[in-house]
Amino acid sequence: MEQAIHERIADDLRRRIVGGELSVGAALPSESQLCEQWSVSRGPVRQALSALRAEGLVGGGRGRPPVVRTGQVSQPFETFLSFSLWARGLGRTPGQRTVEIARRPARPEVADALAIDEGDPIVELLRLRLLDGRPTMVERTAFVEPVGRLLFDFDTDSGSVYAYLAERGVDLSVARHVFDAVAADETDASLLDVPPCAPLLRERRRAGSAAGEPYEYSDDRYRPDVVTFTIENAQRARPSVGRTWRPGRDDDMRPAPAEEEPS
Repeated sequence: MEQAIHERIADDLRRRIVGGELSVGAALPSESQLCEQWSVSRGPVRQALSALRAEGLVGGGRGRPPVVRTGQVSQPFETFLSFSLWARGLGRTPGQRTVEIARRPARPEVADALAIDEGDPIVELLRLRLLDGRPTMVERTAFVEPVGRLLFDFDTDSGSVYAYLAERGVDLSVARHVFDAVAADETDASLLDVPPCAPLLRERRRAGSAAGEPYEYSDDRYRPDVVTFTIENAQRARPSVGRTWRPGRDDDMRPAPAEEEPS
């Protein structure tokens, strides 16, 4: 489905802010300038600016051009679930390579998370996620069988699994996230191009419907030199949690060369 024009305008401005083209304190183009640039009426432009205000990226108004308040993009719930939406919101290019998709019996940990019996059928998906072509995250996801079998009619290398499942009517509106650190196993090391036992950031997620039915359990492992997680909170406000892209070097996870002993 083609993206709405106000979303495209917001994405472009968001990309320019995060990329530093529009720095903190800088004025955004005026409504009339944006209307001319995008060949639209003021309605879509005002919708785009309203979305950026709601995210805290811009402020001002009342006849004056809005100004950039921060260069840090907040993380709405739907983009925290979707790697693809998050990456595009940063102006990066998401990618994926499916390693395996298979129907198999549920292991104890997965069965507990999905509230099914051990050995019940599930569909497991193993994918490498890419950011601008760079290996970023290994995704191990298990779905209850009625939901997972929908993926056999979907090219999992083509884009967001969450977006596809939403189009098929699957409600994934509630999730619980647990974060910790793990050592890269052989699969992680090979896919992420890091040494075996290198530290990785892990997000374990259980997602399901608003009615409390669990549909998905995922074990996602990130390169910490590419992605970090942040939590922001304040009194009387709900904390926000998000990913942060780190433009590190490709060799950040490589062991340092041994120092030569003096002769």
